Amino acid sequence: MKYYTLPPSPRLAKFVKAFWVLEHDVQSGMPYIHRTLADGFAELVFHYKGRFDEIISADQTTSSFSSGIHGQSQTFRRFIIQEDFGIFGVYLYPFAIPALLGIPADEVTNEMPDLHALLGNKGKELEDKMMLAADHVARVEIISSFLEACLVKNRAYEPAVFSVINHIIENKGLTNVRDLAAQNFLSTRQFERKFKAFSGFSPKLFSRITRFQSALGAYGRLDKSLTEIAYECGYYDQSHFIHDFKAFSGQHPRFYFSGKAEGTEYRDV
Repeated sequence: MKYYTLPPSPRLAKFVKAFWVLEHDVQSGMPYIHRTLADGFAELVFHYKGRFDEIISADQTTSSFSSGIHGQSQTFRRFIIQEDFGIFGVYLYPFAIPALLGIPADEVTNEMPDLHALLGNKGKELEDKMMLAADHVARVEIISSFLEACLVKNRAYEPAVFSVINHIIENKGLTNVRDLAAQNFLSTRQFERKFKAFSGFSPKLFSRITRFQSALGAYGRLDKSLTEIAYECGYYDQSHFIHDFKAFSGQHPRFYFSGKAEGTEYRDV
């Protein structure tokens, strides 16, 4: 398996955290299962080689898109493939969807719209270019040009809520909603409405997901107990940590951090 990230241009760095590539040669009779976890960030995803099916239940699957947006999510999803695959992704800050594409963030929350359905012919043109690109350097250039053009067209501005979202991310979800609202001279209700429009979630839920994502950073730290991870990430106790982890990943944290959990292979690369 091959997994790595590439940095965005300085102009896009406020909206794109990273580009990433995941490739794998699937052995015959040994399908690969990929699991996505709850995340406050959205992603543009291009399957330039192979195509996954989403696992709906033990006996039901449905075809996933070739390219599209994996919206910010509060739950996990599972995907399966039985052939070699290659994926190019764009890891987007929460406010990038409304700022660059002019689409309210909550319209794609917990959704995976196809790029063509979402953007029409422009989406289809972008997909074709990304699929036919000679290499990943070319893909970075293609998607960067597209997003920079969106930046000019939509004249993306930076309302105060952008800095609030970044503040929560930088502080790993350890924030107080009322304090943040007061700092922005808004009532809690006004603040929550604005926040959701640009992040897709309420401030409280976004903070919980961000804290969960910070806990994932402990993967590979065999010297840490669950209790230590929980306290370092700001959880009140281990049971609270386990409850959130299972809700956002579908797995017990002890099993996830064991290195044997489904969908963690890329973290071992």
